[in-house]
Formats: sequence, structure tokens, C-alpha cells
Amino acid sequence: MRASPIETINAVIPPVLQSFDPREVPVSGIDIDLPAVPHDRLSARALRSRFATPPAWTPEMRREPRMFDRPPAQAAVLIPIVMRDEPTVLLTERTTNLSTHSGQVAFPGGRVDPEDANIAAAALREAWEEVGLSAQYIEVLGSLPTYTTVTSFIVTPVVALVRPDFELSINPHEVAEAFEVPFGFLMNPANHRRHSLVDDDQMSREWLSMPYQDGPHERYVWGATAGMLRNLYRFLSA
Repeated sequence: MRASPIETINAVIPPVLQSFDPREVPVSGIDIDLPAVPHDRLSARALRSRFATPPAWTPEMRREPRMFDRPPAQAAVLIPIVMRDEPTVLLTERTTNLSTHSGQVAFPGGRVDPEDANIAAAALREAWEEVGLSAQYIEVLGSLPTYTTVTSFIVTPVVALVRPDFELSINPHEVAEAFEVPFGFLMNPANHRRHSLVDDDQMSREWLSMPYQDGPHERYVWGATAGMLRNLYRFLSA
């Protein structure tokens, strides 16, 4: 899935339309020919500099096909880069009782409320409400272009550095678990797998996955979360 003049639609079939396990869809390709983001670009200093003076770049994935007849809604997610000796990204597994994207790996985030001062404020509020990540540990760097999901959420990813001495308090109604994946792993296209299938309407659909083996657990990053991470890769490698 390389950047091209033709827009890439990160097409994922929601479970309400077709019940399937994305893990069972064969891998159609891996971008082993694309370079990883150099390690020195993943430091706090380099990330601050990149967002302060962003390069010319093109996001690779901006939307999924519209599959619900509902009005669009603004949403925000936080991409929390934890500044450990080896930086990580804090992710969540959503509970299975949620109405949208249940059970999936996601960033902390949700709908923008009228009371939110701005998009970044919405992302910070959601991170506090979902996993108890306090704003006192967070340094917002900036945002990436919006990403529109199949559920008609227009999502702005807010990228931030996080001091590693935080403590979390998980909201069990929304989050089953919070965990960290190495930032370098996610910024290496050798770990980006491409999948495709043909649905009942003979429409070809494609998406990315970035499965990470965390001890006994496979952290299956895919769909919208993987699409936004791919855009972050394009931004940092430009």
C-alpha cells in the first residue's frame, strides 16, 4: 500500500454486515521493501522538531467506505508515545459490549463534545475517561489529517509524548485492557501486513494489520488504528 495519486480506501467490513475474524484472512503482502523510520527520528527531540516544522508529505489512508446511514460526527483519538528507553505506543482493547468497534485494538478516544475547547482537549479528556491517563503526563505535539471510519466518525489523531511515570485507571465499561507496543515495531513496514477479500457484492476490500506478539498475547492492530499508524509512518519517514 504505497502512496499514489489514487486515494487508498482502507476498506474494512464491519461485523454487522459480515461476521468474520480478520486474523483468518490471508496476508496478501508485506511492505518489506519500505524502510523503517530511523531510530533517531523516534526520540522526543526529533518528534518535537518534526511536528514544529512538518515536511511535505501525503497521507496514505484517509477513509473507509461508508456503510452506515448516519450523519458524520467529529471524533478525536490520542496517539500516546510513551518516552521509555525504547519508546512505545499506548493502546487499548475495547470491551465487547460497545456499539461500535467492540473488542478491537484502538487508541484512547471518542466523540468530540460541545464542551471540549478543541480537538486536542477532546483527545485528552477521552484518554482520562477511558484509561485514567492524566494530562499532567502528556505533551501534545500536533495532529495528523483526519481519518473517516465506516461508522461515519471523522477522527483527528492527536499525537503526544507521554512521561513514563504515569499510572492508569481503566474504565471497565469501555476498555478491557491497556498495553504498550514498541514504537519502532509499528514504524517498520516489515511489520505491516496487507489483507484483501471480496464481499458478497463482489467488492474488493483491503486493510492493514500490524500484529504484535506480547508474550502470550497477540495484539492484533488493524483497521482504522493501523491506518492512522500508517499515516504516522508516512509523516515520520517523509
